[in-house]
Amino acid sequence: MEPNDFMDVMQFTQIFVGAVAINILLQLWLKTRHIRHISAHREAVPVAYVGSIDLEQHQKAADYSIAKARYARLALVWESALLIAFTLGGGIAWLDNVSRSMLGDGIAGGLGLFALLGLANGLLDLPFSLYQTFVLETRFGFNKVTPALFVTDLIKGTLLGAAIGLPLLSVVLWLMSQAGSTWWIWTWGVWTGFGLLMMAIYPKWIAPIFNKFSPLEDASLKTRIDALLVKCGFQSNGVFLMDGSKRSSHGNAYFTGFGKTKRIVFFDTLIERLTPVEIEAVLAHELGHFACKHIVQRMVVSYVLGFVVLALMGWMKDASWFYAALGVPHPSTAAALVLFFLALPVFTFPFGWIGSFMSRKHEFEADAFAVAHSDGAALESGLIKLYRDNASTLTPDPLHSLFYDSHPPASLRIAALRGSKQ
Repeated sequence: MEPNDFMDVMQFTQIFVGAVAINILLQLWLKTRHIRHISAHREAVPVAYVGSIDLEQHQKAADYSIAKARYARLALVWESALLIAFTLGGGIAWLDNVSRSMLGDGIAGGLGLFALLGLANGLLDLPFSLYQTFVLETRFGFNKVTPALFVTDLIKGTLLGAAIGLPLLSVVLWLMSQAGSTWWIWTWGVWTGFGLLMMAIYPKWIAPIFNKFSPLEDASLKTRIDALLVKCGFQSNGVFLMDGSKRSSHGNAYFTGFGKTKRIVFFDTLIERLTPVEIEAVLAHELGHFACKHIVQRMVVSYVLGFVVLALMGWMKDASWFYAALGVPHPSTAAALVLFFLALPVFTFPFGWIGSFMSRKHEFEADAFAVAHSDGAALESGLIKLYRDNASTLTPDPLHSLFYDSHPPASLRIAALRGSKQ
């Protein structure tokens, strides 16, 4: 190794370790702030919610949020330790050697590295998944997953990930080795096309593997919803009810699909808790995302960022110091992908608030659309019920919320709704 290369290795290793340390300390600080802020407001229901949420419900939400934050701190430390072990500790290099020895240096060896890494990571994270599902969620009365369903979901997810991910990775690895210096442009095109394809096929072919989707049967509610769709000029492939109660008592609604596969999905738990007028208002909010072109905006931002990220990777792929600095002495296309996407979140988290800020702006705009096309008071009452039933804290730490929450805090959102109705 040339002296300049050695300096590059040392400098990037130091930068990486520094970024990991900053990332851990920042997130631990944010989680600790969050816990303290919630604890300080645990003993009294915020004035805006008196009469809608009682003290016991407020304290359950506080305790649930604090428990999740404490769990997240432990998970963060564990994930950071794994990151160091896989990179500077030589884990990726060892897995890469094992895969190459069994499958060779070509695409098969690269796929083997991803498979081994996925298996190792899954096994190491399994205790945390089990704790989150069967201890944390069960403790607060939300978990409906049985051990048999947990195992079934795990098997389905693994097989589906392999069936979809391995062919895509094969194409990417082939482009990286055969398409020359412009490989990253071709890869960006493949990933973009794949993303659009997944948006189109997910509602009809993938989501039903895990949940049952049935057409909405309540005739009066369906009539109300159909009228709202016509009013908003929205055409979809249908309104469906999902058996969310199969896994959790949390309630939700979402918009999914692309083109002719667009569909609106309500959790059965949400339908059970909200009145028809509240359901209509929640749906109007979801339609607001479509009407305000939020879906398209997010897609454009995602693809632009993907282009920039792959351009950066295209520059770093042939830099030997990049591999050596992250614990991999023998460069390969598969190792380049693995190392880059392991290291990337460490450097991007401090800027995560930008995406959160944009997402919150979209939520406010969708709320305003819902108020203009449905009953604003019903949207407010429906949201409060969702906050209450999902045990969402009403008093998050503002800075923590800015980094982690894609939706505005309850206080800001309800205040904006009440202002828009005046």
